[in-house]
Amino acid sequence: MTQPAVATVDARAPHPRREAEREIWQAGLAAGLGDARDLPLDTHLHTMRSPDALPDALLDAYCAVALERGIAELAITDHVDFDPAAPAYAFSTFEERERDVRQAAERWAPHGLAVRFGVEVTYELRYEADIRDWLRRHPHDFTIGSVHAGAGSDYVPGRVAAFLAGKSLAEATAPYLAEVLGAARSGLFDSLGHLDIVKRWLMPLVTPGQFAAQPELFEPVLAALVGSGTALEVNASGLRQLPRETYPPAETITRYLALGGRAVTIGSDAHRIGWFAFGLGEAYRLAMEAGVEALAFRRGEDRVWVPIGAVRSGPDRAAERGSDGGPGGAPASGPNTGHSASL
Repeated sequence: MTQPAVATVDARAPHPRREAEREIWQAGLAAGLGDARDLPLDTHLHTMRSPDALPDALLDAYCAVALERGIAELAITDHVDFDPAAPAYAFSTFEERERDVRQAAERWAPHGLAVRFGVEVTYELRYEADIRDWLRRHPHDFTIGSVHAGAGSDYVPGRVAAFLAGKSLAEATAPYLAEVLGAARSGLFDSLGHLDIVKRWLMPLVTPGQFAAQPELFEPVLAALVGSGTALEVNASGLRQLPRETYPPAETITRYLALGGRAVTIGSDAHRIGWFAFGLGEAYRLAMEAGVEALAFRRGEDRVWVPIGAVRSGPDRAAERGSDGGPGGAPASGPNTGHSASL
């Protein structure tokens, strides 16, 4: 799908990144990126149990839209941080998150929608032992490990320009990539979240094109994913953010597969209802074109391959589904019957 022109980051705006990304999101909606339908899975979603989610990021709202759109299965992956200074440290309890998701799963299962209890853990090398112990004591259906830029990070807008001064791209990304490599090697997670989100933090000082010219930067991480069996996430949120491409882009997905990688997950990383499934169809298309035929997923003790099938989008699909059960006129058939194979 052809993207609209890049939005300009105006340094005079109160929140230049926020304003630019609102324009990108709205342009993407006009271009059809919000029309994803009839997809098997969205593995990355945040509710109000995440501190950076908007007030409309309600679990039942996601479920209603998923049912209307024919998106058969959701993983709710609210943030958990281990740095006491980080926003998701003790923001919500394991018990609260599990109760919300398990109760939603019971409510929506009769309508044919599967809802899984997941988590997105902020990985930091210094907390790896704590994360390992916590995950052992707090089982989830599905886990994502990601690296984020905290308030004290050199990658935040107020510091990044000074941090970049005089550095090569390899030097500028080294602190981030060291953490990502640790997450990939750890074997703690089912999937590694938004592999190259550092692109967003460095824009507009560094462009995605400059990253594309140095693919070797991510080669050790891709090899580590293959070695540990951790899945590569294709995260659609970059399509509504400054890079305007998935994390990672198509070329990186292709390289991962060439290195022997098989496990891939796809998620929208929504933090508000308007971002639900935004760019998800495009992420599926890119994965399919790279050669991905099925997604790796875990439903608690069951590790499965979920076939992608044909990606179909557009409002005309709503009429084809009819109104034989469930809210929003979505069908009441089960989402996984006969369509998953054990890993």
